[in-house]
Amino acid sequence: MDLSNLKPAKGSVKKNRRLGRGQGSGRGGTSTKGHKGAKSRSGNSKKIGFEGGQMPLQRRVPKFGFKNINRKEYKGINLGVLQNLADKKNLDKIDPGVLIEAGLISKNARIKILGKGTLERKLEVHAHAFSKTAASAIETKNGAVVIL
Repeated sequence: MDLSNLKPAKGSVKKNRRLGRGQGSGRGGTSTKGHKGAKSRSGNSKKIGFEGGQMPLQRRVPKFGFKNINRKEYKGINLGVLQNLADKKNLDKIDPGVLIEAGLISKNARIKILGKGTLERKLEVHAHAFSKTAASAIETKNGAVVIL
């Protein structure tokens, strides 16, 4: 045995199908693609949302409204929630660190204190924004409202 008579094992090498090489090949004409239309052409891919020439949904449905790029998104926390938290952990100062630890907000969230619920203790509350009712409720209990 030498390099001149090496061959692959019998049955391990298959012939490629040569498509579109005339009727005599048995795979001429439609080249196994069926008949006519864009899908039988090479390089065919439809645009996203293409509906066969019908006006696509994204162009039929009207647009409306707008997205304010300057909007500041706040996580609202009610006074009742602050009262529960202060009672459980015996706190007199509530800031973002306490709220993050309690799992009420995520790390970079802006906080707005809202007026639902009642406050029964003096609290110093640090937040990015306060509703009027929340601020007045905290101040009537001689608490402090600190805007970050």
